[in-house]
Amino acid sequence: MLLTETQKAYIAGFLDGDGCVMFQFIRRKDYVHGFQIRASIVFYQKEQHIDHLEWIKRFFGRGYIRRRKDGMAEYTIVGIQFVLEILELLKPYLRLKRVHVDVAEKIANLLPRYQRLDRDLLLQAGVLIDQFQKINYSKRRRNTTEAVRAFFNRLPVTTDLSDRHRK
Repeated sequence: MLLTETQKAYIAGFLDGDGCVMFQFIRRKDYVHGFQIRASIVFYQKEQHIDHLEWIKRFFGRGYIRRRKDGMAEYTIVGIQFVLEILELLKPYLRLKRVHVDVAEKIANLLPRYQRLDRDLLLQAGVLIDQFQKINYSKRRRNTTEAVRAFFNRLPVTTDLSDRHRK
């Protein structure tokens, strides 16, 4: 991502005004603990100005653009590592989304790289993820830390293999 300082400032301003940074729990039946942490950045624009979204997408080279039925278009980038890289790149120029970057960095510091998350770590990250509900003014969010905790409480606790051999 080779961007000039002017381009970084422009994209940061676009994100501040017409964008969203989200960290959320996504229910995944194929995951060991039933949930994944998803990070995403979304830029919104009227469909008639979709070329602005395509211009930004050329720099980042990832994500997808979709046209919504309400005349809006979205450029969405998903993935914790890539979202964090973009936020770090734009951080000096962000104003409104600066608090989003601060919380995202705390989440990143909690998450081990290339390792499966255990229940405790998911719940610790969840406390930070829940902050995105407040800073994004989200009204319909269902997968909160409490929902994940309740899900865990309904599951049988698995024992460690070493416990099985002792019996």
